Amino acid sequence: MESKKALPILFIVMFLVMVGFGIIIPVLPFYAENIGASPTELGLLMAVYSIMQFLFAPMWGRISDRIGRKPVIMIGILGLALSFFLMAISHHLWMLFLARILGGFLSSANMPTVMAYVADITSEENRGKGMGMIGAATGLGFIFGPAVGGVFSEIALSLPFYIAGASSLFTFFLVFFILKESLQVEDRKHTSKRKTPWKEAFNSPVSLLFFLQLFVSISLAGLEATFAYFAAVKAGLDAVKLGYIFMIMGLAQAFVQGGLIGKLTKRYGEGPVIQMGIVISGIGFGLILLSNSFWTAALYLTVFGVGNGLIRPGVSSLLTKKSSTGHGSTTGMLSSFDSLGRIIGPPLGGWLFSISIGLPYLSGIILSIIAIFMFHMYASKQKNLVIENQG
Repeated sequence: MESKKALPILFIVMFLVMVGFGIIIPVLPFYAENIGASPTELGLLMAVYSIMQFLFAPMWGRISDRIGRKPVIMIGILGLALSFFLMAISHHLWMLFLARILGGFLSSANMPTVMAYVADITSEENRGKGMGMIGAATGLGFIFGPAVGGVFSEIALSLPFYIAGASSLFTFFLVFFILKESLQVEDRKHTSKRKTPWKEAFNSPVSLLFFLQLFVSISLAGLEATFAYFAAVKAGLDAVKLGYIFMIMGLAQAFVQGGLIGKLTKRYGEGPVIQMGIVISGIGFGLILLSNSFWTAALYLTVFGVGNGLIRPGVSSLLTKKSSTGHGSTTGMLSSFDSLGRIIGPPLGGWLFSISIGLPYLSGIILSIIAIFMFHMYASKQKNLVIENQG
């Protein structure tokens, strides 16, 4: 399938997937509380989803290398639909946990397989643009989803879950009828012989990029977990204003990923774009410490968001170019490291915030410096490999 036809379809698919995912975000805490969840249990309910994604994203990536992208994407989307409908009818806490575990397990197929699909259909020159479009779709879906969920939750707390389930079912049929398979049969036979255990990911020349993404994810998740409290203390912002700030940041990030990153990677290559993203997000962390009003908080968070938005598509593009394993195995591993960062980041950010409200953002600057250092280590390794091969 030609990328010009497939990329807009993948954009719509990931947008709808993230709208469905985002719909439940503002509702789930209240829904779980009504069923009888304590704050600790609510935290576990949120964490278990990321844990399942961390564990199973590499598996789904490898499966997509063997059987093709389309069936695995459909499994992931159908899994989301089932989990949403199960949450909608949940009357006991164990049912909610079952739904989150099922959803995390099956939906961990979505992101790595879609990214692998993009890698299949794009040339190396346009890879960054394709990955950026998926990032933009994800970001936009995440902006609109919570807004939809908040509106419909006023009618009934269970209604957003039914809407999310229906949205996922619609997306499933969209993929079934419109999306064509990207992985040729001969390529499947080739990749089916490969095994990609964690050990291989750690030992491969590109392993440093996985760890770079881990540190970026930890810093982002730490910010997301604490910024509401930080902004309330420093700028007196309430939940509504915070929603607007995150929307402004999300739109700016989507603009960068949807339009700018393709031009930047084509002109300069992924390496400089990744480094640029890390530096800008690090500056954003520093600026956030200076927030004292709605507009300064919105501006500084947007600076961070723009920088952060450059990193993941650049890393995804570079990994699929440089890794010797199948695209699905590579993007599955990347998604796993991303999920691990989302598991570690919130409790770490919360703990740092409890010591001093500025610490999560100072640690973000430190993690950005470490990420830059790791990229230079990766670049040095690649340079040495080229010299060895020429010799």
